[in-house]
Amino acid sequence: MHHSAERSLSTYLTGFALAVVLTAIPFALVWGGLLTGPAVYVVIAVAAVIQVVVHLVFFLHMNFKSTPGENLFFLGFAAVLICIMVGGSLWIMMDLHHRMM
Repeated sequence: MHHSAERSLSTYLTGFALAVVLTAIPFALVWGGLLTGPAVYVVIAVAAVIQVVVHLVFFLHMNFKSTPGENLFFLGFAAVLICIMVGGSLWIMMDLHHRMM
């Protein structure tokens, strides 16, 4: 193997290991009943955000130095749209929950 191929493989394996750990933590906390209530939601959300960053860095090889500015702009735009959709959905569900009580 070439040196760059070994580095690439080790990068993918590191990313895979981090992704598995970041998936296992929330599953273990919920399955084992170690956390309940809002705390478990916070842990799941933080693990999800970190996992998105892991995927972008280790699998898509994105960073602020070698990635063109346009790609970072579109990535930021997509992140804003996702936040608006998730936030709006949560807002609607919470409003409906309070109205149904």
